[in-house]
Formats: sequence, structure tokens, C-alpha cells
Amino acid sequence: MSILSEDLIELAAKVVAANRDSGRVVALAESCTGGLVAAAITEIAGSSAVLDRGFVTYSNESKQESLGVPREIIETFGAVSIACAWSMAQGALNHSKADVAVAISGIAGPDGGTPQKPVGTVVFARAVRGSDELVAEERHLEGQTRSEIRRQAALVALELLLP
Repeated sequence: MSILSEDLIELAAKVVAANRDSGRVVALAESCTGGLVAAAITEIAGSSAVLDRGFVTYSNESKQESLGVPREIIETFGAVSIACAWSMAQGALNHSKADVAVAISGIAGPDGGTPQKPVGTVVFARAVRGSDELVAEERHLEGQTRSEIRRQAALVALELLLP
């Protein structure tokens, strides 16, 4: 029995198998999910062939220090912005041996939301080594609890890791 939900485990198993089969190594830069995506991946046997590392950069300072997110991005756009998520994903690639990195930053609640960025606002970005393709989006996740928003965000991040 796992402490994680069945849907997270099932999707993580697909992520591990697909990336193993394609020879891709992944890295994660997590904020609001607090390592939940990495936990789901490492729940799967054989994940060590796929996951290089995960960064849990919850504070703005850690985003800057561990991933190299410029202070100006956080000051101008905020930590919950596509610009910040993209910079986090790039930083995860630059500080790892991964082929692809996914970043997540958001407001899981119950506090912290604003009219412009309500609780459930989560941004995602995927960066691929050697590619200039920009994959980033903001989503408004519906959840009654902090845990539900975090679970939904982890599912979106896992989907972004599928080749």
C-alpha cells in the first residue's frame, strides 16, 4: 500500500516506463508540490534509471540560490508566474544531468491567494536540453483542500514528463 493516491502512482509508472524506454533522464523543480512529484516517481521500481534529481525550492530565496532564478523575475512577475516556472525549469536543467526538467509553482491555499492569483493558481514549465521550445502554462486548479490542489498539480507535472 502506498501513501500516494492510485492515480499518481499509475501516471508515475507510465512516466518512468516511457522515459526509460526513450533513454531520457528527468529533473524536477517543485515549489507548491513540495516533492510530491519526485515522491510519486520514486515510488516506482526502476525510477533511478530515470530521475536524476529533484529540487524543492519553496522559498523565493531557494529558487534564486538553488536554481538561479533571477531576483528580478520574482520581483516583477512573482514566484507564481510563467516566467518564474520557466526559469526554474531551466535552472533544474543547468544544475543536473537531466534531458528534461519540469517546474511547478503555485498557490495551494487555503491562504495566499489574491484576486489576480487566487488559490489554485499553478504554473508549470518544461525545458528540454538542447531545445528552445517553450512549454509553459498557468492553470487554475479546482480543489476543496490544499492536498487536492497539490495532487492535481503533481498529475499535470507528471503528464508534462511524458515523451
